[in-house]
Amino acid sequence: MMLRGFPITLKDDVSTVIDVVSKKKYNNVECGVSENFCKYILLSGEEIFFPYRIYYVDVYKGIPSLTFEQRMIYHCIFSRSCDGFVREKHIKSIFNEDYPDWVIPYIFKISDEYVVEILEIIYSKLKNENTDKIKKFCRLNLNLFLYSYDRMISYWNEFYRKRYPDYKKYVGRELYNKCFGYTKNMKKIATGRK
Repeated sequence: MMLRGFPITLKDDVSTVIDVVSKKKYNNVECGVSENFCKYILLSGEEIFFPYRIYYVDVYKGIPSLTFEQRMIYHCIFSRSCDGFVREKHIKSIFNEDYPDWVIPYIFKISDEYVVEILEIIYSKLKNENTDKIKKFCRLNLNLFLYSYDRMISYWNEFYRKRYPDYKKYVGRELYNKCFGYTKNMKKIATGRK
């Protein structure tokens, strides 16, 4: 399910976490993970991929007994939950610790989704931090970064345009520009235009 979603060096930790993830699914959904996967290159150069959504219920109570790496893995897995409240809970938990670089794809992926409250949490945590590693990750995955930027804009247009009529002040735009390093020039770079 999730072994390829993390660096190979964490294989044993991922296996431990997978063993404690509940196999109970929301609303008796037949599969535990979506067929769509997110694929990224880590700062280390290693390629990972993980499900766009998981449908397992978050019921495990033993998180404090897990090692640091295992806790981060658990939070990353549930940041892909079909339940927005579960995603929010686990992204907050990630930010409560000094997360390793391999967590960046999970933070990034949740940033192109439609729950503005999660964008607000991420922006509030990153806006005063050094985000050079996140910016490097975004440049390393440039086409996916630009796709995510466009998704974020479309969600603003569809769901939040009335609440945030000035796009330049929308939290998603602030997050992408200030914390992720988006510039208009990136589209030219991605297409090879000058």
